[in-house]
Amino acid sequence: MATVAFMTLGCKVNQFETETMEGLFQQKGYDVVPFTEPADVYVINTCSVTSLSDRKSRQMIRRAHRRNENAVIAVCGCYAQVAPKEIESIEGVRVVLGTKERSRIVEYVEEAMREDGKLLDEVGDIMQAKTFEDIPLYERPQRTRAFLKIEDGCQNFCSYCIIPYARGPVKSRELAHIRREAEKLVAAGFKEIVLTGIHLGAYGRDLPAHPSLADACREVLAVPGLVRLRLGSLESLELSPDLFKLIREDERFCAHLHLPLQAGSDAVLRGMNRHYDTAEFARLIHHVEEEVPGVAISTDVIVGFPGETEEDFAGSLQYIDTLDFSRMHIFPYSPREGTPAAARKDQVPDTVKKERVHRMEELARRKSQEFARSFAGRTMRVLFETESDGLTDGLTDNYIRVYTEDPVTPGEIYDVKIGDLFRDGVRGRIVKTS
Repeated sequence: MATVAFMTLGCKVNQFETETMEGLFQQKGYDVVPFTEPADVYVINTCSVTSLSDRKSRQMIRRAHRRNENAVIAVCGCYAQVAPKEIESIEGVRVVLGTKERSRIVEYVEEAMREDGKLLDEVGDIMQAKTFEDIPLYERPQRTRAFLKIEDGCQNFCSYCIIPYARGPVKSRELAHIRREAEKLVAAGFKEIVLTGIHLGAYGRDLPAHPSLADACREVLAVPGLVRLRLGSLESLELSPDLFKLIREDERFCAHLHLPLQAGSDAVLRGMNRHYDTAEFARLIHHVEEEVPGVAISTDVIVGFPGETEEDFAGSLQYIDTLDFSRMHIFPYSPREGTPAAARKDQVPDTVKKERVHRMEELARRKSQEFARSFAGRTMRVLFETESDGLTDGLTDNYIRVYTEDPVTPGEIYDVKIGDLFRDGVRGRIVKTS
């Protein structure tokens, strides 16, 4: 039996796409092995959010070649899409796919096997891609929460981001196909489905009937046996009354929204080409909290964007402190070649970025602890995921990480009494099995 190993870099969308490709290889009789082992085929699903992501992708390709010099190495994903010639120059690469044609990856790999030494470059013009590449899931993903990709592409063109050039325009999955895949995941025993996309809030804009994200959610919620539904990252400007109504009225809908802020300074937001200012974002956050009482709102913040002054940063800290974020992901700005921000001359020194990241992380830690502490003594439902050192951890529906010493089964949901702060979350004691 031929063997194939996968390495996934980047976001949850990439993770989902790797799972679909694993299924394609398994349907053809391949045995999936860990990336750390010798394999006949290596598939590296790359990320290109930053230059560091590109470098890590190249490192993984070279690592695969060292493990088996005779292996066919297939490279796909965002970095392969925007820089195929860089990928092709790396020893051992035989197939380059980019962000489409992944449904034919096994075909291309086997062609490369037959024609020793041939390099297949199947990267096309992603800006001409108009339809969602609908690859069914054939195998059960090896995780406790199931990701379901329903949208691809982005047309926001933030000044720091290469992704619109790597993913192309918005492409949405048909409602019937979303329902089909959700039914498979529930039948496979998953308790929670997470809907993902590159620009998730734009779902349906490209389809003839213009269904909304709320319509896609209704399709999944209609699947018998579904216990929890969660949304991936959203732009706050795209939240609709229809979606709020669903979250508020259906207890299976997780009361958690990830709404990227990126910066708490109007000057920086303008430089980023974000389509809101701080006052508008604050109004939206308060509106979300009114529409969905008890909602957890997590966010992303980029520190050290070109031109960010100490005054801008101090203002960001002060502004963010006024908002009740449950969790914050802090990123130092990293120039990505090919984006307008990378060409700016007013880059912030790395030492300054590092110091600002530390200060923003301190605020993020305090915000997260305040949110988690507010639920102490309450009983909440937790989907447990991983075991380590005598502890099992998982997530509440509002995205608090809970650790317990009690015996639980990963992949199952339990009622848990929330205790004191612990690590990046809280301790919990099992009340009863759901």
